[in-house]
Amino acid sequence: MKKFKGCLYSTSESNTKLPDLGPDLIMSEIMPRLPAKCVGRAKKVCKEWLSCISSKEFVMMHCRHMCKGSRQKILSIGQESCFISNTGVDLVDEKTMITLPFHVRPSDVWILSSLNGLLCVCLRNTFEMLIWNPLIRSCINISYSKSYGFFKIYSDAVGLYIDSSNDYIVLHIKHGRFTVDVMAYSRRTSHWKRIPFLQKRHYHTNGYVWSGETFCEDGLYFTVFQFWLAGDIVIIRFDVNTETFLEIGFPYVGNGETCQGNLIWLWIYGVMKVSIG
Repeated sequence: MKKFKGCLYSTSESNTKLPDLGPDLIMSEIMPRLPAKCVGRAKKVCKEWLSCISSKEFVMMHCRHMCKGSRQKILSIGQESCFISNTGVDLVDEKTMITLPFHVRPSDVWILSSLNGLLCVCLRNTFEMLIWNPLIRSCINISYSKSYGFFKIYSDAVGLYIDSSNDYIVLHIKHGRFTVDVMAYSRRTSHWKRIPFLQKRHYHTNGYVWSGETFCEDGLYFTVFQFWLAGDIVIIRFDVNTETFLEIGFPYVGNGETCQGNLIWLWIYGVMKVSIG
């Protein structure tokens, strides 16, 4: 436990020391109340902290604390207006109307992905992709040309994630006629780069639809299914650290037939479920 104690003391010129709170108190009362990014950085302190923070029990505690109070916000987009409201029970009726930073009706804005309050959206009239933070009214257009940052409905897929350097990345999976191209946009460098995808897969052809992403641990998960053929479905995982793709078989149910479904990340339990129907 030496590494735990070494992280709890702060020595100034007057040799003043903070009291030793003990690892149990830190992990049960302090860490669960910190933002997700701070908790992620705390994993690098020592092996003991990494093991404790990675446990399902800690994930459940952290999720419960993050869901309390009015820190969480809800963005409501209607036909002609856009509001931000608090999630607190006593503050549910308090709404703040916001003005969109782009010249379209609210109903013409598609939300493609979200992460920590940051949204990746698409404009219905131009299909341009943008990164938007509604709370601080900040917006960046990430579409450069016909090859970068234009979303094609019913065929493309988008995911938002944070890489190992704490940079926000937009992953754009573009499904062509017989190909799948993948591009990644860096919020820090403001540039796109190409990422290799799996080769010679049957879902490269027309008729396959990609779901929205599910961000779980260090991976983005998508389901890819045949639009006209029930049961032809597969899960694709993108590793955000190695920037590689992996094909995962979709679970079998009932009499062995595969069903169309979606992935749900249950934060409070620290697991990912498959919703079928």
